[in-house]
Amino acid sequence: MNEIIFVVEEAAEGGFIAKALGCSIYTEADDIEQLHANVRDAVACHFESEDKPSIIRLHFVRDEVIAA
Repeated sequence: MNEIIFVVEEAAEGGFIAKALGCSIYTEADDIEQLHANVRDAVACHFESEDKPSIIRLHFVRDEVIAA
């Protein structure tokens, strides 16, 4: 695996929630810098060193509701 993709959403209570696509990896953080560190740590814990992806992609998703 060369790349792993995380879908990142804003948490209702503040901060961020990141979920990996195709893997059971989930992490949370209060800010972007902490999110980067937590995602790297979660990937390192989930994969053996020879299977670890070389690229981590964060896809930020934001729901926005507007009046019609």
